[in-house]
Amino acid sequence: MDLIDTPEAGAFRAECRAWLEANADPRPSGTVTSVTGVLGAEIDSEAALARARDYQRRAAADGWAAIGWPREHGGRDASFVEQIVFGDEASRFDVPDHVFRIGVTMGGPTVIAHGTDEQRARWLPPLLVGDEIWCQLFSEPGAGSDLAGLRTTAVRDGDEWIVNGQKVWSSGAHYSRRGMLLTRTDPDVPKHAGITYFLLDMEAPGVDVRPLRQMTGAAHFNEVFFTDVRVPDRDRLGDVNDGWRVAQTTLLNERASIAELIGAANPALPLAGLAREAARLGRPGSADPVVRQRLARAYIEGEILRYIGMRIVSAFSRGAFPGPEASIAKLAMADQLRTTHDLALALRGPGANVDADDWTTGFLAAPAVRIAGGSDEVQRNIIGERVLGLPKDPGWARDTPFRELPASG
Repeated sequence: MDLIDTPEAGAFRAECRAWLEANADPRPSGTVTSVTGVLGAEIDSEAALARARDYQRRAAADGWAAIGWPREHGGRDASFVEQIVFGDEASRFDVPDHVFRIGVTMGGPTVIAHGTDEQRARWLPPLLVGDEIWCQLFSEPGAGSDLAGLRTTAVRDGDEWIVNGQKVWSSGAHYSRRGMLLTRTDPDVPKHAGITYFLLDMEAPGVDVRPLRQMTGAAHFNEVFFTDVRVPDRDRLGDVNDGWRVAQTTLLNERASIAELIGAANPALPLAGLAREAARLGRPGSADPVVRQRLARAYIEGEILRYIGMRIVSAFSRGAFPGPEASIAKLAMADQLRTTHDLALALRGPGANVDADDWTTGFLAAPAVRIAGGSDEVQRNIIGERVLGLPKDPGWARDTPFRELPASG
């Protein structure tokens, strides 16, 4: 991959920067690359939500809210490389759009690819301008790492479906208006073939959202319970029992968004400043060989992660789908965040437990990245099978009807 912008990419970068300079505040120099860059900071007040919506409306008005969407739906038909360029420039500014990221980068493209004209007209405009926030309702406590093993059911009743079951690890569900929901609609066919995809009204009777409080004090993830929830058939996305194919569009865009989060700056760079400060305070710091070795490791891991991200960008720029790079990047990102924040707290000493800052918050939030976007265990399975050529775990044949599969614990 050529790391130097082409003239076209350079011109687009200048256009991005000019708009951001006019509409967002620059991030202070030396700002910590926190875990919130991956998960997004918690929207914990009406003021924070109002600020995010104000930015989203301005971005939508100027065509910057979803640049990868087609122009007829409010985007710019931007290539994946252009989306990376915009993400790179936006990382230098305090852009409060993360609350809309799941809907805009994952939900919107899925609706564009699989929705009817009526569904696109109904769902895309409020998503684009920030009137609606979407969440992902895929993972279940009983399915473990096997998404296709989901057991939330949807039973047809005329022009409606009755949904019962549970989802977990649903980011932002407690303030979302709509949820991308996978359900089991036919247990008598193989597990991948009996799934249907809905866009659920999160305010419908029978939807119970319970935030999961984390060590940071924030509640990023949620449990969501469904008790006889009635979903209109017009809120079904794609054909009945074709939800697995629709979900692959959502998951592909989720993997692509990981590359956009891998910025140009090495996240270990601010650690050097902490090491020098520790040395001035008489603690093991920049002159300590062990600290220097840990600094070097953190920096090397950051560079490896950056280059993996470039491989993903390069694949998309050629019109190809990345192979295992996305899983490797996700796994490496989680490990790199742990490495940098572990060292940061060691450099700060006992004061880190008293004076909470971005480093402390990032340290406490880092384990969540091992779950978000596909758990580390799932990524290792993918890498083992697709990179190392290891055999799959023994299990039931793929053509076994779902009803005959044993339930997990």
